[in-house]
Amino acid sequence: MKEMLNEESVSRSGLAERLPQVVTTDLTLAEETKAASGPRVVRGPHGLPVRIAYAATDFGIVCLTGALVLYLQSGMVPSLAVARPLIRHAYLTCTCLYAAIVVLSCAGQDLYRTPRDRGALEESLMVVKAVSVATVVLVLFIFAIGGLQGISRSTVLALAMLNAGALSGWRYLKRRMILNRTLRGIGVSRVLIVGAGRTGRGLAACLRDSPQLGYQVCGFLEDEPSSDGQILGTVGELRRVILEQFVDELFLTPPIDREVVKQLVLETRELHVALKVIPDLYDGLGWRARVHAIGGYPVMELHVQPIRGIAVAVKRLVDILIATVGLVLTAPFLAVLAVLVRLDSPGPAFYSAQRVGYKGRRFRCWKLRTMSVDADMQKDALRKHNGREGPFFKIRNDPRVTRLGRWLRKFSLDELPQLWNVVCNDMSMVGPRPHPVDDFTRYSVEHLRRLDVKPGITGLWQVTARQDSSFETSLALDLEYIESWSPWLDLEILFRSVPEIVKGKGE
Repeated sequence: MKEMLNEESVSRSGLAERLPQVVTTDLTLAEETKAASGPRVVRGPHGLPVRIAYAATDFGIVCLTGALVLYLQSGMVPSLAVARPLIRHAYLTCTCLYAAIVVLSCAGQDLYRTPRDRGALEESLMVVKAVSVATVVLVLFIFAIGGLQGISRSTVLALAMLNAGALSGWRYLKRRMILNRTLRGIGVSRVLIVGAGRTGRGLAACLRDSPQLGYQVCGFLEDEPSSDGQILGTVGELRRVILEQFVDELFLTPPIDREVVKQLVLETRELHVALKVIPDLYDGLGWRARVHAIGGYPVMELHVQPIRGIAVAVKRLVDILIATVGLVLTAPFLAVLAVLVRLDSPGPAFYSAQRVGYKGRRFRCWKLRTMSVDADMQKDALRKHNGREGPFFKIRNDPRVTRLGRWLRKFSLDELPQLWNVVCNDMSMVGPRPHPVDDFTRYSVEHLRRLDVKPGITGLWQVTARQDSSFETSLALDLEYIESWSPWLDLEILFRSVPEIVKGKGE
C-alpha cells in the first residue's frame, strides 16, 4: 500500500495545475560514470504494476456485471433460460470483448493514472464517457455481424448502466480509503523544501491545502539564515534538519546551483531520503508540462502530439467499425447513385484526386463525381471568383457542378465513397477536411498545424460554422478540435453531423 500511495502522489494532476509535475531524479555520479562504458538498462515507468492492477479490476468488474445481467435476464425471460446453453458462449465472448474495449476506453481517458486531487465527480464523468464510448463500439460490432442471439438493446443498456456505476463506485471507495489513511497519518511523507521563493512557497501551499496528496510539509531550507520560523536552516545544515525533522522526501525548487544539487544528491542518498526536483518553469511555458525519462534522462514536454498512445488505437477502432458498417449499409444506395451520375453527365461515376493528409502525406481521396470531367483544368481560371478567404478554394454557383452534383453536394452524399478512405487509414471519420494539393501549396507555416491529425469526413467546422467562408474560422475550429480531442468529442460531432446532413446545408 505504501508503494501505491507513493505512485499516485508522483503522478498527480493537482500539482500539474498549480506547479509542473514533479520528476524524481536518479543521478548518482557513479552510475553516470558506468553509463559511458556500456548500455544502461532503463526500467519501466514507476507504478506500472498498479495501473495494470486497476485495468485488471475494471476488466473483472465488466465480466462480472455481464454475468449478472445474463443471470437476471434468464430469470425474467423463461425462453432465454431454456436457450441459455446455446447463447452462453456467444454472450460470454461478447462480454469479454466489451470488457477489453472498456479498458481501452478508460486508458484513453487516462483513468489508470489516478491523481489524488482529481474529484470524485470529475472521475465519475470520465468513467461514464469511457463506458459510453465502449458501449457504442460494442453496438456497432454487434450490428456489423448481424446481431447476437440473446443480446438485445435492453441488455446492452443494462450493461452500460451497471458498469458505469460499478467502475465509478470502486474508484470512489478506493479514494475514500486512501484519504482516510492519509488523514490518520498513515503513508504520509514528511517533506522538506529547498528554496523559500515563489515556487517553493507555492508548492508548500499546494501540499498543505491538499491533504489527500499524502504530504506533510516540515519547512524550508535557504542559502542564507533567516528569522522566518518556517525556514529551518541553511542548505549547509541539510543533514541536521533531515535527522531532526524525520524527513522522507526533499524537494528542490529553482533557482538552485548545479554544484549544490550534486552535493544534495550525495547527502540524500547517504541518508536514504527521496530527492525530487521542480524543473524550471521557463516563464510559464512549462507550468503544466509533463516530465518523463528518455534513456535515463529526465525530459520536460513543452509540446506533445495531440492524440497519443492508446487513444489513437481507440479512435482507429471506432473508425473501422463505423466505416465498415457504413459501407455495407450504403453499398446498394451508392450503386444507384453511381448509375445516376453516369446518366446525368458524361464521364466516370467516381472521382479521385490527390489530397494532403496527416503530416503532409498525399493520398487519393474518393468521391462521387459532381462536376464536369474537365473541372480541374478550369480551376485556375475560376480562382479569381473564389468565395473563401485564404488558401481554400470554393465558389458559389460553381458552373462546373452538374445538375445531380448540386443535389449530391447539398446532402453531402458525394462524400460516401470516403468511407473507403477511412478503412484504408488515409482518413478518419472526424477530423479537419483534406485539401487539394494546389490549396496545400498556398498554406502558411501556421496552417500546417491542422495536419497534425488525419483528415476527416466530418469535423467541428462542419457542425458549428459550415456557412462561414473564412479559412481562419475553419482553421481555428480545426485547431480547437486537435487540442481538445477525446473519443466523446468525436461521437458528439458524428451525432451532430446527422441533422446537418438532413438539413441539406452543403454546397
